[in-house]
Amino acid sequence: MTILEKIVEYKHKEVAERRELVPVKKLESSEHFTAPIVSLARYLKRPDKVGIIAEIKRKSPSKGVLNEYISVEKLSIGYMQAGASALSVLTDTEFFGGSNEDLTTARKFNYCPILRKDFIVDEYQIIETRSIGADAILLIAGVLDAKQISEFSAFAISLGLEVLLEIHNLEELPQDLKNINVVGVNNRDLNDFTTDVNRSFKIAEQLPNETTKISESGLSDADTILRLKKAGFDGFLIGEAFMRTSRPEAACAEFVQKLQSATL
Repeated sequence: MTILEKIVEYKHKEVAERRELVPVKKLESSEHFTAPIVSLARYLKRPDKVGIIAEIKRKSPSKGVLNEYISVEKLSIGYMQAGASALSVLTDTEFFGGSNEDLTTARKFNYCPILRKDFIVDEYQIIETRSIGADAILLIAGVLDAKQISEFSAFAISLGLEVLLEIHNLEELPQDLKNINVVGVNNRDLNDFTTDVNRSFKIAEQLPNETTKISESGLSDADTILRLKKAGFDGFLIGEAFMRTSRPEAACAEFVQKLQSATL
């Protein structure tokens, strides 16, 4: 069984347990459930930003612990002060060491787009995403079939969320993108967790020009980001490169400054 298969299997069990503990009506009573969202797609195209989606990620199944003892309040504020366009928060506990509370904390202290990064396998999680204060939800094409992508994205939009669809090849890209706000190309193979940035360059040529698109995983140098910008990408999700340092927010600030200097 691959890492991805283990995660998906666990998620189905986790959702069943959560549904018993926290019914949908309770999720819908959250103060965040009807709050206006901050548009991820719009922020990624802001001319005063460089498109960095800074991720809060304590650990990963392939790399182990990255930065376990962080303050989400301090780090999320630091990322935004560093010039990030948006935040990505890992909410999976079992494999990534995150929690829903991490995202709610980030929401409390920041007015910016916040992406919930998790493995969505059930509509319950979409309702949950809205209730914890996220603005956008990640749907992974490698986890869902075409029918689920269509239904889940439409449901997310109906709740006011934006949708980031993550693909690993063009075969995973739906023909109809009407409920997809952002397409993300993940450079990481979710079966063995190896990364190859060339995946983004190969797929970029085939994506519609009007699509808001981001590159994810394996990004650690400014030159690669600049090349990806020229290839048509609007955003760049970076987690490990920042989280491996003692001060991720400082690493993010230095990275953003390099990009800003290179584009002057």
